[in-house]
Amino acid sequence: MKRNYKLQISYDGTRFYGWERQPNKEMTIQGKLESVLTKMTNAPDDDPVNVNGSGRTDAGVHARGMVASVVLDTDMTEDEIQEYMNKYLPEDISVNEVRACSERFHARYNALGKTYRYTCWYGTSKPVFDRKYVLVLEEKPDVDKMREAALLLIGTHDFKSFCGNKKMKKSTVRCVDAINIEESGNYIRFYFHGNGFLQNMVRILTGTLLEVGYGNIPVSDIKGILEACDRQKAGPTAPPEGLCLMKVDY
Repeated sequence: MKRNYKLQISYDGTRFYGWERQPNKEMTIQGKLESVLTKMTNAPDDDPVNVNGSGRTDAGVHARGMVASVVLDTDMTEDEIQEYMNKYLPEDISVNEVRACSERFHARYNALGKTYRYTCWYGTSKPVFDRKYVLVLEEKPDVDKMREAALLLIGTHDFKSFCGNKKMKKSTVRCVDAINIEESGNYIRFYFHGNGFLQNMVRILTGTLLEVGYGNIPVSDIKGILEACDRQKAGPTAPPEGLCLMKVDY
């Protein structure tokens, strides 16, 4: 019997080319999930399993709270589906929950908001055990200045200056309702919450705030960067390893 299921997924994105399946690239999160579910359900070629993610994380980006939806033709229970998937998925992908849901539920279209975290580390030693999940900084940036700049980025704006897709034809207006920068020991963590994010947007926002923290971009320039709608005006794109999708709101 066909039913729609909601999946809660975590993954270490280090080895993968991102979430979205790609031709000639086996190592994608979506591709791995669909491959396992296709074998589980013996899906025919003319009706393949299609897993819909709440978003598309880039190559090297991690997730603790990715949500996906998928229609499956199976008599297996939710627990049996979860057990099967975790048995055959690689060790860096975990399905944390499987729940039957309304046939109208779509992980992407029904998402109301997302929380991303970007983690940085600074110090004279090395973050040996976290090296795959942090951006190592040469020195500590000015956190107060970064917080001041972050306040100017909160709200509904055209974030075209912070979009990595030069050919973006759809609206680049998004609402970012919270940016929190927290310190804990040698760690600096940026938390971004909004109704949606453009390609590379969180990483470009982070890279720009770090430039503010190092004095390379004045806080007073942030408003002009937003208004310019020009990617060249914003800071660099922070590397993928520090980024993690934490939660999706419905």
